[in-house]
Amino acid sequence: MKPTIHVLSLGGTIAMAKGALGVVPRLSAEELVGAVPQLADFANVRAESWRAIPGAHLDFDTLIALADKIRDLSARAVAGVVITQGTDTIEEAAFALDLMLDIALPVVVTGAMRNPTRPGADGPANMLAAVQVAASEAARKLGVVVVLHDEIHAARFVRKAHTSSLSTFKSDPLGPIGWLSEDQVRIALCPARRPAITPTPGQAPARVAILKMALGDDGALVEAALGAGFDGLVVEAMGGGHVSPQATRALAHAASHIPVILASRAGSGEALRSTYGFAGAEIDLLSKGLISAGRLNGVQARVLLTLLLCANVRDKAGLARHFEAETPA
Repeated sequence: MKPTIHVLSLGGTIAMAKGALGVVPRLSAEELVGAVPQLADFANVRAESWRAIPGAHLDFDTLIALADKIRDLSARAVAGVVITQGTDTIEEAAFALDLMLDIALPVVVTGAMRNPTRPGADGPANMLAAVQVAASEAARKLGVVVVLHDEIHAARFVRKAHTSSLSTFKSDPLGPIGWLSEDQVRIALCPARRPAITPTPGQAPARVAILKMALGDDGALVEAALGAGFDGLVVEAMGGGHVSPQATRALAHAASHIPVILASRAGSGEALRSTYGFAGAEIDLLSKGLISAGRLNGVQARVLLTLLLCANVRDKAGLARHFEAETPA
């Protein structure tokens, strides 16, 4: 018996067609599946058009509802779930789902970099690869994975690194955890699992701001975020976690009122904890109540903090434990 794979289409480039000005999400899940007849060789595919929006229009309400939908599917006779969406927010959406889900069912997120009106559109190939991974026994208990360009990335590490390249998705620092070759799924690494975060039902998602520090930053935007009533703040600091003296004062003030997470704007590597001792360096900032993002980049830190606040984890010690758990010991 072929496994049953449930495809949930959310829109994005993979589902776009010509509109009045440019391409817009228009193709249904049935049309996406129907464009890849080879899928029938590997699985019985069910197609459901769940949303029809660009990736940039996704929000936490949608992702929390999507996690509930996937849990419901896991209780049925489904071997795996494939989600198609816009690549703009794949790294955030996949990471959020991975944080919320604690199921063995393979959950694969995919999309496309070239829309269906372009020569060499990659959507059909990515759809086929995603279904093959979702149908594979090797993908069970991996958590949420992102599959594009015949590469399998763990949601915990993947990021979009180029605006238009077909090989845009990278995983720092490990690289892909697997790949596909001649229709075979190869898994080289299995990320350790951790307890799921469960947002409180009916609670509005927390509002978490994210700010990037730059040369001569005076901290005014930090104060503005605090004054605007945000529930938390992620700051992408320079280097290993460094800001100007003016921004230091603003961040210390903010940290006395809301959780403030210290990440790096560098794009890879961990936020430092104990190397630099000058004012505005990581030792100083952490002593003033900021919480280290560890290995997480700014957008990942924002996803984690948002979901923790939605689950009513608000004490600094509890928040810090969750962030520490994302960095291997």
